[in-house]
Amino acid sequence: PSHLAAPAGVALHRVRSAREMRDAVFAQAEGADAVIMSAAVADYRPAEEHATKMKRTAENMALALVPNPDLLAEIGAARTGRSPVLVGFAVETDTDDRVIGSALNKLETKHVDLVVANHAQDSFGREDNRATLVTRWGSEALGVMPKRELADRILDRTAALCRR
Repeated sequence: PSHLAAPAGVALHRVRSAREMRDAVFAQAEGADAVIMSAAVADYRPAEEHATKMKRTAENMALALVPNPDLLAEIGAARTGRSPVLVGFAVETDTDDRVIGSALNKLETKHVDLVVANHAQDSFGREDNRATLVTRWGSEALGVMPKRELADRILDRTAALCRR
């Protein structure tokens, strides 16, 4: 967990694993108007945990991985009706068509209302971003803009979905 202080007005819950994050998210999502899942945990975790360092040997080592919980899909499956409004992200490294295809797939398979789709190279390590907002009713490609402006656009769209 980060040692950074929480921004004013933010309830911060520090977690160390995807399973702890799942518990924290579900505890907070109950009764919420909207849930925005902007950060993904790792898709996989080691199958075995060790309390101490694993010493080097002359043998090769294979690492077995198991899937982490899919928090976005679990919240989508657990919600009743259209509440809370659920926003997910699809950050990909493929072509524009496949990025949008991934977002459309998340809408259906994870029961999400809005997916923010973008390319990893357009978003990570930068102060700006280029994204497409995807809903069941269509998509809106946004040009390059500062991340704060993109956040405002996502929140505006989320608020509009809450009023539906």
